[in-house]
Amino acid sequence: MHSNSTSLDATSISIAALYHSDTALARGIDNSPPQSLLPNLQRLQSGLAAIQILLGSPISISSGYRCDELNRAVGGVPGSQHQEGLAADFECQGFGSPIDIAQTIFKSALEFDQMIVEFGRWVHISFSPTPRRQTLTIYSSATGYLDGIVTPDGHRLA
Repeated sequence: MHSNSTSLDATSISIAALYHSDTALARGIDNSPPQSLLPNLQRLQSGLAAIQILLGSPISISSGYRCDELNRAVGGVPGSQHQEGLAADFECQGFGSPIDIAQTIFKSALEFDQMIVEFGRWVHISFSPTPRRQTLTIYSSATGYLDGIVTPDGHRLA
């Protein structure tokens, strides 16, 4: 799922896009967030809009908010920031690889909480009231999480 808007601003990512899930639809899971999470979803929306502007190209969100049932269905970790409406997984094919995206975000002043290059295929990013700017990379469950932005051959970029 991705924004079809040609203008890259805060309105080009809808709140509904942050909780849409093909998996939830296919499995009959109601992934509607509780009203209490609206401020978190707005924080996430704002952060993702800033990323679009930084990258100069629309992003494609593959996962945002997940209710408990959906998080279990997709194999998400318990207590994931996705469940709090603070995290999203995305790509930006108009910009470059997940490593390129992560490096650009890291070099910017964007106040993110956690950014993970996951399996070389997408970027997980979260925004919280107390941003840590933590960066991690994972290529396989066997090797686990690596600190920083790391290429597949083990070269640390950040």
